[in-house]
Parts: sequence; structure tokens; C-alpha cells
Amino acid sequence: MLGKLAKWLKILGFDARYSPRADDDDLLALARREGRTLLTRDRALLQRAKGISSLMIAGVSWEDQVGQVLAHFKLCESVRPYTRCLECNVELMPLAKDQAVNLVPPFVLERAETFSLCSSCGRVFWPGTHFEAMAAKLSELLRPI
Repeated sequence: MLGKLAKWLKILGFDARYSPRADDDDLLALARREGRTLLTRDRALLQRAKGISSLMIAGVSWEDQVGQVLAHFKLCESVRPYTRCLECNVELMPLAKDQAVNLVPPFVLERAETFSLCSSCGRVFWPGTHFEAMAAKLSELLRPI
């Protein structure tokens, strides 16, 4: 129910796990085991989250949800965009352009100057055609709350 929120928290550089197939017991166990904060829209789940840092997400749109999380936990100063893999959730490592030669299509190598690599899945990231739209959305999300 909060997949887009999790995705944008990762884009902002935060460690965010999303398990759409996990049941409530699994989510609570994961939060306890890993010391995570549980974000939910499920009141019954929130009531069961005794002793777990948690937040009831009120917003319907993902933009409002991101704003709520950033404001509630005072995270605006901690934002580090584009530093996490959107698949694996691990921190990305800088990748020199000459090391990206066999990892990206030739036209990408011609146009992009910066690259990042996920050490877990091997996915390579670069500021592509969608970058300007994402940067505009980030600016909008990070306006003073």
C-alpha cells in the first residue's frame, strides 16, 4: 500500500524496505529484528506495533506521504538523492566513466558524465532523460515544510 512512498524514500537516499507480499506478522518481525520504523496506513497493524517505532501515514498521495515522513522525522537535512539502488536498497558506489564502458549502451556513455554502481545487483545508474523531471519533483518535495 506504500510502495511509491518506499521508492521515493530510496530516491531521497533513505534505507527503506518494502515487502508487498509480507503479512502483518512478517512486517512486525522485520521491524523488530532490523530496528526499522514501521510506516503504515493500517490502523490494526499500528496497534500491534508495540515497542516498534512507527508512523500512521495519513496522506493519500505519495507526495503528501513523503512530506509527512520528512516532516515527522525531521529528515530534510539528511536527504542524499540518488545514493541508493531502487532494487536492492544498498548504497551506490561511484563508477568512473571508463569503468562503465561495457556496462551501459554506447549512446549512454556518449551523453552521461557520471555513473553509480550497485554492488549488490550490478545495476548501473546515470542521469538519463528522466533526470530533469525527477530533479524538479525532488525540489518540489523538499520545499520548506
